[in-house]
Amino acid sequence: MVIRTNLVTLTVIPALAYRQKLRSGGTGITIMRPEESQPGIAAISKTSGEPIIDARTNMKKFPMEAFKEAMALTAGMPYRKQKSVKVTKDMVAHLLEDEAPEPEPIVLDEAAYQKIVDHFTDKNGKLSYDLINKEMIQFAKSSTVVGNMLACGDSEEDIRNYVVRNKFRNIAEAPNLSDEQVDLMVTLIDEVSPKGVFKEFNEEIRKMKRDAK
Repeated sequence: MVIRTNLVTLTVIPALAYRQKLRSGGTGITIMRPEESQPGIAAISKTSGEPIIDARTNMKKFPMEAFKEAMALTAGMPYRKQKSVKVTKDMVAHLLEDEAPEPEPIVLDEAAYQKIVDHFTDKNGKLSYDLINKEMIQFAKSSTVVGNMLACGDSEEDIRNYVVRNKFRNIAEAPNLSDEQVDLMVTLIDEVSPKGVFKEFNEEIRKMKRDAK
């Protein structure tokens, strides 16, 4: 058992690292690369706070920058008794995925969304799936781009996305709407199943694909 911090993922090199308590009474840094049996090891100077690289460490594989990054990432992390670890490429890739930054939230263009809702609202003041599907089908049948997509064997999803995204941008008079913003509007229109709102349209695309063969 080793008294160490949790593993951290480095960006300077593809490796994992941790800070540990040394038997000598100080603290040190251990860096592990998947392809290297010998880890990079350094003690942390009690006077300067700088890493003191062990003589067994290959500095080409474990540069000083990696030790400084490991020190920064483990600073203040709690220690506890943990088993020693053997690093694999899958572990490094997995931890990199886990530490990926959260995607930016999609911002709804409320004015554009309201235009789309108003456009597809029937005389009774209700959002009409019939009107939505009718316009999507009409656009698909008249579009030369869709005709080319059918001839090239593009998927039902790609064709639907092309039609819906372009129609919504035209209706909202907002050509700069991102694909993600349009997709969010579709989700809001049918919170249960975004594809459900296009039931008739999807059936028509499938028919058009069959006829194009």
